[in-house]
Amino acid sequence: MNILSELIKVSNRYGANSELVLAGGGNTSYKNEEHLYVKGSGTTLAAITESGFVKMNRAKLNAMLTREYSSDSKQRENEVLADLMAAREAAEINKRPSVETLLHHLFKYSLVVHTHPAIVNGLTCGKNGKEEASKLFGNRALWIDLCEPGYILSSVVKKAMDEYRENNGRDADIVLLQNHGIFVAGNSEKEIDDKYALVIDKIKASLKTIPSFDQTEFDRERAAFLAPAIRMMCKANIVSFCTNSAFIPFLKNEQAFLPLSSVYTPDHMVYYKRAPLFVKSSENIDEQYNLIAEGIKSFEEKYSFLPQIIAIEGLGFYAIAASKKQADIKISLFLDTVKIALYTQSFGGELFMSDYMIDFIANWEAESYRQGVGLSADTKRISEKISIVTGAAQGFGLGLANEMLKQGANVIIADLNVSLASENAQKFTDEFGEGYAKALEVNVGDEESVKNMVYDCVLMYGGLDVFVSNAGVLRAGALEELDLKSFEFVTKINYTAYFICVKYASRIMKIQHRFNSGYTMDIIQINSKSGLTGSNKNFAYAGGKFGGIGLTQSFAMELVEYNIKVNSICPGNLMSGPLWLDPEKGLFVQYLNAGKVKGAKTIEDVKKFYEAKVPMNRGCEIIDVARALFYVIEQQYETGQAIPVTGGQNMLK
Repeated sequence: MNILSELIKVSNRYGANSELVLAGGGNTSYKNEEHLYVKGSGTTLAAITESGFVKMNRAKLNAMLTREYSSDSKQRENEVLADLMAAREAAEINKRPSVETLLHHLFKYSLVVHTHPAIVNGLTCGKNGKEEASKLFGNRALWIDLCEPGYILSSVVKKAMDEYRENNGRDADIVLLQNHGIFVAGNSEKEIDDKYALVIDKIKASLKTIPSFDQTEFDRERAAFLAPAIRMMCKANIVSFCTNSAFIPFLKNEQAFLPLSSVYTPDHMVYYKRAPLFVKSSENIDEQYNLIAEGIKSFEEKYSFLPQIIAIEGLGFYAIAASKKQADIKISLFLDTVKIALYTQSFGGELFMSDYMIDFIANWEAESYRQGVGLSADTKRISEKISIVTGAAQGFGLGLANEMLKQGANVIIADLNVSLASENAQKFTDEFGEGYAKALEVNVGDEESVKNMVYDCVLMYGGLDVFVSNAGVLRAGALEELDLKSFEFVTKINYTAYFICVKYASRIMKIQHRFNSGYTMDIIQINSKSGLTGSNKNFAYAGGKFGGIGLTQSFAMELVEYNIKVNSICPGNLMSGPLWLDPEKGLFVQYLNAGKVKGAKTIEDVKKFYEAKVPMNRGCEIIDVARALFYVIEQQYETGQAIPVTGGQNMLK
């Protein structure tokens, strides 16, 4: 059997447990007499495979433990890194081993699992943690005081392990690191599990408070109005909001927030740096904006970087990031801070990392590398644009969402059929990565539903850059056949709904403009060639689309002062999509039954009739419309336009 099989199995299982591992943190290893296989930097335990481990030469690692390194910390860590990289076997030269490789090497057991459970860190980050650990575990666990990570930590642990072996006649297999986490070693998966259970069960039995992260009521509109302002002030791609019952007590005032005001472990520093920002609350929205702006300015002057977490008194907190995935990770790490803060109450209260240690880690090359893993310049056409596409669960809207995702956008798949929207959002997530596609339910003809959709988008992503009003319906029929109910339904969805959507989308965009007047945003209506030319026995649809262009031109004039461009795209017939091809409700069937194409006997007759109307002799495709959409977003000097994408069937005069 492959010697890594058990290691991979254990790594995946522990890595998938959010109570033990957050954001791909922690590491694992397997060793024999000659080699150590350790998790590589930039990999995640939950998904790691054999290629994610780095094969290390243990003889060379042993040599590192006896070498004299420089007394200058920066030079020393550079020397250690060089030796660590040199200890890789030849086939591993493109991999970087975990910064804690030497710690794994020290254990006399074959299997090592290192994690950062909040429940354990409630103890390791408690003021009385060391004393309480002694009461709980006696000599069953080895405690290591806070010290510089890297080589110094390895040296301290080696000395402590040697003393432990001499005093106890056995090798240490459970090590608690102050303000860090836990190492557990054993010779089998069962041994690892039993030892973790021992530690966690004993700590759990000593807890006075067990946090409950239940949902709690909050002012959704206020939270939504603050997000785009914070996004612009912090020059961020994404700002995600979070609140819950466990967090709210810390938001009563600045004093109550103190247990969250710094960092407990290096992991927290990696994702939201050395401190969050707490901002007092004001019922007046303008004053609240000023308080946030003043807080951000003071924070940046103090730390020389912008805050990554902003907590608003009595409301909740915002995670500021380059992507939705990163924002979600920051939320999980800050909620981990909340857990630790609550757990420390059972062990003497909170004990943050020292200022010296925070400064050291902030400038430590290994953590700088860790923060930079996976970050690269993205040159896609609409990278990280926050977008909503209505009617996107299927057909034309789904196709547009797909093309926008290909070009780097974050896309809300909004549709009345939220089940199908969710299914397709998950498919997009599998293809494009976590965070880029989310599904939301919306009835575009209902004002409250549209408002909730927009606010939900903003609470998830922090703003709105591109709103694509795509949802539409069609009921064909002659004057004597079409009933009033059908006419009003078509008008409501194709015309009135466009107004409702623009009302709430522009509300968020105006806030973004207020805090960044040079920022450009887009509202794009997917209209139709029937909005340019009347449509025989299809007057309800054509009338709504004609009216939509009138709205576009009017909205464009009203919103231009906010740097919001409003345009319509008028596609020709998308004959390859379900709108036309559906065997029961498709337009080919409707037009055939309505007698719209004289002499047509079959659906194929109707199809040929419409293809013959197009100079390019084919129907419109989704990519044709997507290219027009990208043009509308990229250009900076057009608004209020109706852009035909009809293969020449409709030519502007």
